[in-house]
Amino acid sequence: MLTMQYFVQQDSIVRRIWGKGDTILFIFAGSSAEFALNKAVDWLYFTGRLPADPLGRLFSTIGYARLIVFSELEGANRAIDKMRSIHSAVESNRGSTIPDWAYRDVLFMLIHYSIASFELLERKLTQEEKAEVFDVFYRVGHRMGLVGLPTTYPDWVIMRESHLQDDLVHSHYTDDLFKQYKKHLGPLRYKILLEGQKLVVPQRVLELLRLKQFSLMTPILAAYKLGRFMKLDWFLKSIVLPKKYKSQVKALDTVR
Repeated sequence: MLTMQYFVQQDSIVRRIWGKGDTILFIFAGSSAEFALNKAVDWLYFTGRLPADPLGRLFSTIGYARLIVFSELEGANRAIDKMRSIHSAVESNRGSTIPDWAYRDVLFMLIHYSIASFELLERKLTQEEKAEVFDVFYRVGHRMGLVGLPTTYPDWVIMRESHLQDDLVHSHYTDDLFKQYKKHLGPLRYKILLEGQKLVVPQRVLELLRLKQFSLMTPILAAYKLGRFMKLDWFLKSIVLPKKYKSQVKALDTVR
């Protein structure tokens, strides 16, 4: 009997991280902040899809990542190849090439916010578990043919810091994208997004976005964790999510 091969082993900590909707929401929150600062964010404006539906665009990226995490090996490789094909089409239409550092930045975001979000809501990860998270997204980047990737978790930590210093800037795209977040979320949910971002983004991102370190969400987290224990977490999440995306997040809220 042939043993089914998976891109991510079924007992992997990565599946646990990406199997819970609340963890994914914090990955989304952190990524939405850092996306807005990336020097290559103009690529996401080229098609017009990002400013038209910034939440949908970010959910799409997260959706691809989750598909890879839970797919068998061939299915995951097809998803990665499709991602590369989509980006290649955009490059062809624009007549220019997305720089490798921009691709690396997206992978680096997924690594960072996977770790930061899980540690915020669950517990500290061991070095071995962090290395496992890194390895999954390293293999994604390798499959995409990216060059210059770090090959170990300690090397990633060093390169991640370098990318934070070199590849982020507060630009007019940053301001416009946050205006779009507010437009699509509404004032209250937008405020919740900002407070959630503070809990998971690196110091460099806080500084560039001019956000204070303290988050009003910190004292709320304890109540949220209790609510999750009492199976009330979906009710709480429904308060902060636009109706359009509730079904999408609810579908993510399963550890397989």
